[in-house]
Amino acid sequence: MRSIWAVAENTIKQAVRMRVATIFIVLLLILLPVLGLSSTGDGTLKGRLQSFISYGMSLTSMLLCLLTIIVSIHALTSDISQRQIYMVLTKPIRRYELLLGKLLGVLILDAVLLLLLSSTIYWIATYMPKYYGSSDVELAEAKNEFLTARKSIVPADVDVSKEVMERYAELRRTGQLDQLFEGITQDAIIAQLTNQIKLNKRAAEVGKELIWEFENVRIRDPNGSLFVRFKYDVSVTPPDEQVYGQWFIGDYRYIKNGVSVQSQNPPQLYPPFGRKDPVRTFREIEMPADAVAPDGYVAVAFLNTQLNNTTIFFPLGDGLEVLYKADSFTANFARGVLLVFFRLVFLTCLGVFAATFLSFPVAILLCIVVFFTASFSGFVIDSFSYLSTNISLVYSFTIKWIVHLLPQLDKINPNQYLVPGRLISWGVVGRALLFLVMIKAVLLFILGLVIFKFREIAKIIV
Repeated sequence: MRSIWAVAENTIKQAVRMRVATIFIVLLLILLPVLGLSSTGDGTLKGRLQSFISYGMSLTSMLLCLLTIIVSIHALTSDISQRQIYMVLTKPIRRYELLLGKLLGVLILDAVLLLLLSSTIYWIATYMPKYYGSSDVELAEAKNEFLTARKSIVPADVDVSKEVMERYAELRRTGQLDQLFEGITQDAIIAQLTNQIKLNKRAAEVGKELIWEFENVRIRDPNGSLFVRFKYDVSVTPPDEQVYGQWFIGDYRYIKNGVSVQSQNPPQLYPPFGRKDPVRTFREIEMPADAVAPDGYVAVAFLNTQLNNTTIFFPLGDGLEVLYKADSFTANFARGVLLVFFRLVFLTCLGVFAATFLSFPVAILLCIVVFFTASFSGFVIDSFSYLSTNISLVYSFTIKWIVHLLPQLDKINPNQYLVPGRLISWGVVGRALLFLVMIKAVLLFILGLVIFKFREIAKIIV
């Protein structure tokens, strides 16, 4: 163990002496306060905070990832190129201890730098409301929609497969299939019909009501709030681009089932209320937490009133969701930092692995390609899936497996949670730890150990 710690200490000193490490650190310590003072967003306090967190976390993550790649590769390749490794391996130290020491040294450096920089980001984010002297309205908006960790519940997905196949058979029987979907594959037609039918179920004609029911809504603070976030879209845009809707949020079972409100232990029932909102713009309705029944049930009902002259529908995906506070901003931010650290662990193992059999420039190139491909994995997978119609065999047996073996870093990007104030659950953290660190990173490091064990460092000349 002493040998591993000695190598780790030497690796940290070696990294500190590197000019690139010093430049990255100084650059971040200068840029982060500047970003905090210059971020504007949409002009509101919430917009400024979202802009700062987005750019600050992205910049910190990217520069630390590049630094990790450079340091982890240079730590081993420099010893080999400068022949210092000859003296190291002649001492009572095994090759796996050398690699473990290099890995540990880089990870300690990453942890210290990430803690320093993330603490700076957190301090600036919590100080910004005082710096800008925001109004009570802006402070409330920032507290409810950014400085929080809200859990999101969306309407359950509706199974429309039977309706889709019936519609597909009807179009095919009437000869409209080729006219409406010329040059499109059957899978693409099925996908389009599925979206159309699902969207129709989220459309409210004039005088029609839509009801969404949610279970297991567990609000921590009984004096807190429940939020309904929605976005309208319309078939015909009104002249003022606004529509009037009537809403009901609460225990709808007492209305739907005809149960008297005077029954034993009735929930708090709020009367329906109307409001006018712009189309194609996200809006939020805040309700007291006691709108949720004791068993966690709550319903959201919307009525397209006679005042409108258009069909209103809620887009699939983000058209409507129920939000409630599930944790604090501090705890959520800490979990976001953990996701960044897991990314650094994977890149450290990747760098050490590449350095065991490649020269410094080639290893850097390999790691950067893997890093940027993994950072845009969704786009890469979709692109190759689109091309797979022409190169199906090549894609299925080679490219497909290579792409899917790479970590999907864009799916565990903390910004997609922190910027909109969404909860980073321990489930997300646990899956990142399991697949990114304990499986992919560990396998890379073990493979590097095997390669380095059988690598011929130097020939013995007699």
